[in-house]
Amino acid sequence: MVENRKWVIIGVFCLVGLIYLARLFHLQVLDDTYSLGASKNSIKRVVEIPYRGQIYDRNSKLIVYNTPVYDLYVTPKQVRIPDTTAFCRMMDISQSDFDSIMGIAKNYSPVKPSLFMRQLSKEDFARIQDALVDYRGFEPVISSMRTYPAHTLANALGYVSEISKKQIDEQETPYYRQGDYVGHNGLEEQYEEQLRGRRGVKFMMQNVRGVNKGSWKNGAFDTLAVAGQNLITGIDVEVQRYADSLMVNKVGAVVAVEPSTGEILVSVSAPTYDPNLLSSRFFSKNYRALVKNPYKPLINRPIMASYRPGSTFKLIQALIAQQQGSLFPSTFYGHGGSPMRCHCRGGNTLRGAVTNSCNPYFYNVFRKFIYHNGQPNTFRASATGLQQWHSMVEKFGIGQKLGVDMPSELKGNLPTVNYYDKVYGGELRWKFSNVYSLSIGEGELLISPLKLVNLAATIANRGWYITPHYIKGFGKAGVGIPNEYKVRHETGVDYKYYLPVIDGMRGAVAHGTVTPLANIAGIDLCGKTGTSQNAKFGHKYDHSIFIGFAPMNNPKIAVAVFVENAGWGGVAAASVAALVAERYLKRKTEAKVLEAKVLAANYLPPASQLAKPKPKAPKKDTTRPPDELPKPAPAKPLMTATRPKSVTIVAVSGN
Repeated sequence: MVENRKWVIIGVFCLVGLIYLARLFHLQVLDDTYSLGASKNSIKRVVEIPYRGQIYDRNSKLIVYNTPVYDLYVTPKQVRIPDTTAFCRMMDISQSDFDSIMGIAKNYSPVKPSLFMRQLSKEDFARIQDALVDYRGFEPVISSMRTYPAHTLANALGYVSEISKKQIDEQETPYYRQGDYVGHNGLEEQYEEQLRGRRGVKFMMQNVRGVNKGSWKNGAFDTLAVAGQNLITGIDVEVQRYADSLMVNKVGAVVAVEPSTGEILVSVSAPTYDPNLLSSRFFSKNYRALVKNPYKPLINRPIMASYRPGSTFKLIQALIAQQQGSLFPSTFYGHGGSPMRCHCRGGNTLRGAVTNSCNPYFYNVFRKFIYHNGQPNTFRASATGLQQWHSMVEKFGIGQKLGVDMPSELKGNLPTVNYYDKVYGGELRWKFSNVYSLSIGEGELLISPLKLVNLAATIANRGWYITPHYIKGFGKAGVGIPNEYKVRHETGVDYKYYLPVIDGMRGAVAHGTVTPLANIAGIDLCGKTGTSQNAKFGHKYDHSIFIGFAPMNNPKIAVAVFVENAGWGGVAAASVAALVAERYLKRKTEAKVLEAKVLAANYLPPASQLAKPKPKAPKKDTTRPPDELPKPAPAKPLMTATRPKSVTIVAVSGN
């Protein structure tokens, strides 16, 4: 019995010994965890930043690529500078800048590398490379810089700059570190995850002096960097640059889309800037200058600007009224009984009203719509009719974000029954006479250029649209497009109701409110003009608007143009739109007389005037056409939650 116990005890000790030996073998031979930890003093972890994906236009022309540059890092504890003045002269910086940079580096870590100077070009680095040998503690790291060969699309592309501390703190999945670059605004931000790629890591052996001795364990623990995906856009960069030239000395926007796909062909925000300004080591200086520019070039006007749509909104009124059954193509309205004046003579049917942009006609169309299912001139009927109107207009993408692949899109404003209840202090305290300015796209309506080009595309498609988008694919066309940019959105208006509206739009260009020069042969442009009220300068210079598509049948391009302070939509905006459509369809410009007029036009308000307070509205100018007469500014209570004592909106819109 005792003998058996002895062997049991010996067996237990042997088993424990074997377990310890197996564990030691695992730790010392199989497991590299402790080896890696002990090697930190002799192994350097080098992070490899991948090249960011390039950006192309629809015809495979390069819009954005990467240029190799050098970032200079400094390790404060290792720094040895015999002559600081000579060093500053070599680096082309001041003594105060040097002290500031070194102070920041020391605060970050005396023993870790910190950024000293960013984005040195190959030429700049070659100039200082040999001299750096005399200055210990400085190490160059190859990097890249975004370069924009087309010098266009600044607002749509966005820019790449160093990530902020707030962004680092707020990231859901830890990826970025201090000093990393990240896309800001535009496509660079929207598709950051795809464009940035995946960084790699290399482990390098080094001696006590920090000299590299080659890859550790032949790269067994290295991970390769993966370059970002190339983004293919729907932009036609040739037409884009042409549109840029047409908007020189102008404030506004030009947006064009392909109706059948929703792909954005042109996206101009004027005035703009060269995107290369925000892609250099002088980023901060250039950015501050752009922020201080009184014309606000950093605003992406196609998606961020909000304007009253003016007479272009009459197209929606005509479509939804036909669908409701309160309007027919043969419906005739004269000018009698309307508080709105008009430049056209006599009455019109629907086609003529669109061609001539007749204000009294659409006043009556809107009035009939509101009271179609109720007793005229009653509070309850006004609310019921407006609710139906809002629901039908909303299906055109108005009053909401369309969902374009771009950050910072604004939804604009489409007033609701609740809005007017709040303004007037109750649901039975307002009626049609308080809101009829909506009939011609004025009042509380606010729409972006993107929404108006989407309206043009919807009419071109005879009743549906695909959400406008910049992406055409990753790597090649058609690959990786989000599903939301493949879905057709129906407006709920039947195909047949678009036909008389389109006839009127063609008439507007051929013999209506559009300047004859814009009726360019061979493109069959259909359009609608608008003149949006501009209270900022006392209505002296209203905003010029035009939306349209071409050709009339099987449309290839839809376009919307806003030119601020330019007056009638049939001149400034329509001329730009016609030239853009011609260049896209014909790949050349034949309307040289019109082009010369547009290029010579200057609608920029004086910079000094932009900083001044808004002037009071001038007295009625009887020398202007009746439909261009300025409207008195709405009474202040309209913008408050209290009921006004008496409010009458006299709305006048032009072509």
